[in-house]
Amino acid sequence: MRRLSELFQGETIKKDNTFVVPGYCLRSGRTSRVNILAMGDVGGTLALALRLMGGDVVSEIGICDINERNVSRWEQELNQISMPDDPEAFPPVRPVAPDELFQCDVFVFCASMGVPDLSQRDVDVRMVQLEKNRSLIADYAAAAVQAGFDGEFFVVSDPVDPLCKAALQSGCNASRIQGFGLGVMNGRAAYHARRDSAFASYLTSGRVFGPHGSDLVVANDIHHYDDAKSKALTQLTVDANIRVRETGFKPYIAPAVTSGAIAILENLRGHWQYSSAWFGGAFLGMRNRRTEEGLEIEDLAMDDRLFARIERAYQNLENL
Repeated sequence: MRRLSELFQGETIKKDNTFVVPGYCLRSGRTSRVNILAMGDVGGTLALALRLMGGDVVSEIGICDINERNVSRWEQELNQISMPDDPEAFPPVRPVAPDELFQCDVFVFCASMGVPDLSQRDVDVRMVQLEKNRSLIADYAAAAVQAGFDGEFFVVSDPVDPLCKAALQSGCNASRIQGFGLGVMNGRAAYHARRDSAFASYLTSGRVFGPHGSDLVVANDIHHYDDAKSKALTQLTVDANIRVRETGFKPYIAPAVTSGAIAILENLRGHWQYSSAWFGGAFLGMRNRRTEEGLEIEDLAMDDRLFARIERAYQNLENL
């Protein structure tokens, strides 16, 4: 039996079934100003979900896009969402100029140089975006460093984990960077587990690890691992992106809400969620939560075959 902590390259605080990475500390007792870069399909849906669900941990949502009319549209629409007897129930949304982007506690990178069109079905569309988006995030990470930004740098754009690494290589502090792409893979695995009783154990004991893409690792049951079932469920989960694209629509709603808004809010609350963190050679996605000590990562004993799958995914991420 192996443990995830064996892959970590750095100092940790060991506990029974978790380990804590110093840094990534919880900002307890305060709400956060959140600025979102790019109000496309993902950014707009993310902002909507943050406003509706995040009033306990978000004080204000800033939105920025190269298209000023798009910013104006989202500012008006989002601020016109109101409870009947409490117009101040949701955090306010305000336009943010490019030179104000890093005047916040949490910066969320949702920008992209272009999502592949619906005709591209036989490739990992997330990885198609890597080169252009890597250059883009490098520019913004460098700007964050130049601005003396000491808040959280959250990445939602694809491919999440390599883009986190690009931000790190541009000078951002590793303990401030997290990637948010894995939450929807957990959601997609659960979707298939509800539809097929062969995968039912995932709903109570399943886990996902690794990147939001073709190297994803799904474990049907962390305690009673079945390699064949896990690989079958992994394939269904990875292909879920393609199944939506086959309907003629781009699959952005579940990623924006589950990987983005829900995981970010749970992260800020110090609750367990799926996101990626720096393991010393790459950013790796897993179940974790912020604490006052640092980032606490689940570290259950796992089947050697499951560990080998995660290790292979991690090594591939290191090489990107």
